[in-house]
Amino acid sequence: MTTLSGMTGFGRADGAADGWTWSVEARSVNGRNLEVRFRGPHGFDSLERLAKAAGQARFARGQVSVGLHARRESDGASAVSVNEALLNRYLTLANQLAEEGATPPSADGLLALRGVIDAADEDADETAREALEAAMAQTVEQALDALKIARDREGAQLEPVLLDFVGRIEALVGAAEREAGEQVEAIRDRFTRRIKELAPDAPGLDDRIFLEAAALATKADVREELDRLTAHVASARALVAQAPAGRKLDFLLQEFMREANTLCSKSATTALTGIGLELKAVIEQLREQVQNVE
Repeated sequence: MTTLSGMTGFGRADGAADGWTWSVEARSVNGRNLEVRFRGPHGFDSLERLAKAAGQARFARGQVSVGLHARRESDGASAVSVNEALLNRYLTLANQLAEEGATPPSADGLLALRGVIDAADEDADETAREALEAAMAQTVEQALDALKIARDREGAQLEPVLLDFVGRIEALVGAAEREAGEQVEAIRDRFTRRIKELAPDAPGLDDRIFLEAAALATKADVREELDRLTAHVASARALVAQAPAGRKLDFLLQEFMREANTLCSKSATTALTGIGLELKAVIEQLREQVQNVE
């Protein structure tokens, strides 16, 4: 049986290689569709594509955020160089803007511009760079695996909650079925009193009362709605055993609410109306829980 999964969770994994240390945090919250976002240090853009593909392979819904934090351990051997040609171009442009009234450039501001400072390790061996990215990619996968475990754990906690609500709906449908049998008699009595108050001496009154009451009882018949609600209960139990089931459950609850609304509108007794209103409240509570299901 496929495990039900939630949409909120957190996962973390750490790694180290070739003088680098890094950590990856993956977290997710509820969302109608799947959206995977990645944030990482400059120069590791290829990891964004991997993170999004890995997220799409594991999840069907939710807003998933993956963050990579990396640091190069200083060993005293690293050196930096200034790209003087690029710095001069920036400086010329900045001076032109200053003559037009802009704030004059500062040294630290110029050095912070992209490409002005070249780290010596940017020219490192391509194979070593690929190995480093592969190690980081593995850590991304591990963090997403940890997030999947957390979401599955949430799903396991949600499953009995959902089934409890479905059981309450089933019990209310049963109560409505028992109460619905009293509808015809209630309609006939109400219609008889009203007609006899308005026209107590009209000829053939009893026959007309019977026919009109029968017509009203037919319009107020809720057996079709109760049959559909019973079928929806069976469908809900089947969907809880599937994954991902969130979208299907969300649509099914719209059908639940449609039948409950019709039940209330057709009700001819206070008791049946009360059951219908309670049914709508439980359906809404179940809908709120389903928003957490993948």
